[in-house]
Amino acid sequence: MRSVELTLDGASDAAVREDWGRLADAGLPSLADHTGASNRPHVTLAAGERLEVDEPRLAAAAATALPLSLSFSGLLLFGARGGRFVLVRAVVVSSELAALHGSASRHITGATPTSLPGAWTPHVTLARRLSAPQVSTALEVLDASAPPALADACRLWLGEVKVVREIAGQGTVGRI
Repeated sequence: MRSVELTLDGASDAAVREDWGRLADAGLPSLADHTGASNRPHVTLAAGERLEVDEPRLAAAAATALPLSLSFSGLLLFGARGGRFVLVRAVVVSSELAALHGSASRHITGATPTSLPGAWTPHVTLARRLSAPQVSTALEVLDASAPPALADACRLWLGEVKVVREIAGQGTVGRI
């Protein structure tokens, strides 16, 4: 899998990691469990097995939009296989975020249908593979509201070789 992602500034990254920690402290699955160097809070702009990116054009588009203020609208569940759920913080599609996503989409091919304008649901993932009872506990542990965040960089994740490349912005390469 490949993906183009917006990463968050230090304070926003830390706030999401606090949510990951609350879930882990409650004995729930959490992205805190994924200790790989590439794991950090992000909003996926596009993903796909055969994703191809015109990096110079995407970099130019992202550079004009970053940093970008993000607002969260609450917690959201995505259904998953086997009766398990993915818990995310939904991101409000502001006109600026929609413009960046639309511009980025013009420089990306091979994205999954759910990554395309009109079908995309921007979010920051908190936990995967939650059972229904675990969802209930997670909702008790987390505050439904969250402070605004700031996306300050855009990166490309090449899952087949486990490499992250910074495309634009102020992302901290050491925290990939």
